[in-house]
Amino acid sequence: MQEILNIAAYKFVAIDDGELLRDALRATTHALALKGTILLAPEGINLFLAGEKDAAHDFLRGLRADPRFADLEAKESWSEAQPFRRMLVKLKREIIRMDHPAIQPAAGRAPGVDAPTLKRWLDQGHDDAGKPIALLDTRNAFEVDHGSFDGAIDWRIGKFTDFPKALKKHREDLAGKTVVSFCTGGIRCEKAAILMREEGVADVLQLEGGILKYFEQVGGAHYHGECFVFDGRETLAPDLSARASGASARAAEDPDIAIKR
Repeated sequence: MQEILNIAAYKFVAIDDGELLRDALRATTHALALKGTILLAPEGINLFLAGEKDAAHDFLRGLRADPRFADLEAKESWSEAQPFRRMLVKLKREIIRMDHPAIQPAAGRAPGVDAPTLKRWLDQGHDDAGKPIALLDTRNAFEVDHGSFDGAIDWRIGKFTDFPKALKKHREDLAGKTVVSFCTGGIRCEKAAILMREEGVADVLQLEGGILKYFEQVGGAHYHGECFVFDGRETLAPDLSARASGASARAAEDPDIAIKR
């Protein structure tokens, strides 16, 4: 029986009280017996938590009471065991490191496409304007090796900070197509989409909520394999069940690994 609720969420929004917010979230997660990782930075919040259903939902309700996070959207999945060993709330320079300071998602998002619409486009082989779709996987190469969308572009990057260099090398390959960037939960493909628009790629969208939201809303259509997740479950199948055996201790302990989505 799967009794542990896993919630993943992020939002790019200006945060100027990081230390106070960190202390408050530490107290709240401790009181609710949640485990996982929360990263706070001037550009926003990024979190992945696990615990009892009511506790997880109580945490989200409390967080959304802050006007900055009122519209925070969360992805949910279940597991039989707690995938994290402890609770970490950390202050960072970026909630997802890109080392490209001109990218400020809180100042304006790139347009997105939801999962049902993307599935429909993939079913028909083009977007609603008749343009071909270029699915761009913004994840690290080892993640892609566990599974990805059929025919997705994979630049074999070793870490997300490699993405700007890879874009400069391959930008012309995207010309004339509707580019849909995607990642595990939405945070990396959002930054990637903003960078691509800044670099002159004309038609760029991000997959809203990433692969996890796609699985949640439409299942595994046009996707092969599983989705690597940075916690003890290791990979999730399109039905959001954990398929790998054994916990990834390093992912469960390292906030820079455990929160990349």
